[in-house]
Amino acid sequence: MELQGSPTAPGCRFAVIVARFNEAITSGLLAGARRALAEASVRDEDVTIVRVPGAFEIPVAARRAARTGRFDAVICLGCVIKGETMHFEYIAAAACQGIAEAAASTGVPMALGVLTTLTEEQAYERAADGPGNKGREAALAAVEMATLFRRFPEGVAG
Repeated sequence: MELQGSPTAPGCRFAVIVARFNEAITSGLLAGARRALAEASVRDEDVTIVRVPGAFEIPVAARRAARTGRFDAVICLGCVIKGETMHFEYIAAAACQGIAEAAASTGVPMALGVLTTLTEEQAYERAADGPGNKGREAALAAVEMATLFRRFPEGVAG
């Protein structure tokens, strides 16, 4: 037997956790994710947007959303840009590790769309409209994982 996700996800429900910090960038990630979900036949009413202050808060909100049982996958969007202090390293590591732990502990797929860039210019490039938009890529990964998990035989738990 071989299982694989689908590029379309009609009927699947998604939570999108998006950080307000660096909002000029995260709004581009969100726009890319929403377009990708629409292209994957996901209805607007099947998408819940959850706004959090920053990338550090994404994992706990993602875990809470997953635990509701309402979502087939969670898309995590944020942006951390390197500055002159160690703050970047701590926040980037905590956000990425926290999202992985939330997915593992809940069994709900979570797509990592948190940018960790060296410059603001790099972040804007990754949030720009088009196929390279990292919010779009995260949404496509979430669609594939949500539909994959729906194909597991009964009795297979996460």
